[in-house]
Amino acid sequence: MVETRHNENELQLLRTEGEQALATIFSRYEERLERMIRFRMNRKLWGRVDPSDVLQEAYFESARRLPNYLRHAAVPVFVWLHGMTGQTLVDVHRRHLGTQSRDAGREVAMRRSGGPMATSTCLAARLVADLTSPSHAAMRDEMYNELRDSLDQMDPIDREVLVLRHFEELTNKEVAEVLGLQKAAASNRYVRALKRLKSILSTTPSFRDVEG
Repeated sequence: MVETRHNENELQLLRTEGEQALATIFSRYEERLERMIRFRMNRKLWGRVDPSDVLQEAYFESARRLPNYLRHAAVPVFVWLHGMTGQTLVDVHRRHLGTQSRDAGREVAMRRSGGPMATSTCLAARLVADLTSPSHAAMRDEMYNELRDSLDQMDPIDREVLVLRHFEELTNKEVAEVLGLQKAAASNRYVRALKRLKSILSTTPSFRDVEG
């Protein structure tokens, strides 16, 4: 109920104040949107593309499409901005990677809202960074490859739910909106994905070596 009222207030502001309100609302969600960009951006683009540039481009595109969004408003404001930022990131991948984008770890696979799907590549990279310390640097490549191959066997939607909830810190309701799922289905998939991830980590040899 609180989320619903909050979204209604944001929609009312957007309808009455337009782009001025959008700037305020976008700034409010900037940290959450940047978290998504940093997680999903192809590693080949680090050092070439700054997440703040992607955010700026996403804001301008959101401002351009604001009238169309307000005519329909099929999803909450944050979910719409999350999707717009994801679409912008896909465009950035295509511009900088060109035809390589189809082969660069599949970072540009699309989800329902139009943004890039969380792939085994980006999830493995994040897990390796979280699970290893500088003293384990020599093991990172081996662990990364093992995790990527194992995570690739997960259902893509389960992997996406896991990333949205655990790494991007979306609520279950937001995840359901992003993926077009019922709230109960999104919750069940999250529990299933966590169990699958725990199983994967427990059977990854290099991870067991680090734990030991």
